[in-house]
Amino acid sequence: MTTRIKENGKMHGITDKTAAKLKSEGFTIVEATGFIQLIGPFWQRLVDDELEFALITEDKHHNRRGLVQGGVTMTFADRTCGMTARHVSGKPKMATVQLDVHFVESGKIGEILISRPRVVRATRSLIFVNTEVTVEKRCIAMASGVFKILKSE
Repeated sequence: MTTRIKENGKMHGITDKTAAKLKSEGFTIVEATGFIQLIGPFWQRLVDDELEFALITEDKHHNRRGLVQGGVTMTFADRTCGMTARHVSGKPKMATVQLDVHFVESGKIGEILISRPRVVRATRSLIFVNTEVTVEKRCIAMASGVFKILKSE
């Protein structure tokens, strides 16, 4: 059975069982606008004061081989690393200046992608973040990002 979840006026269809699983584990939907609405919803929770993110892969995420599109995985890694950089620094505006992604294995539609980003180093103007995108114990991708702290307008 499919549940329709409304996020910023847009409906998303995910299975009741999967949504219930994430909710029972303490995840909540991340509010988003723009491009991320097309890929999401993303889910997040705080575990031992560190952010953890989830993405339920749906049919809209498939590539020509029927697996999770690499661009979805890259976007998930980029966004979750950036959100973690903002969370740790307390700075509201960031821009990705570099993102390196290594694909390790394919994700399958219906699986839940997990990202647990960690800040490696923070300076006054840059934040360096790493993450692994996993499905259960399988590593799907590894990513390293550098985020520029932008001045508030």
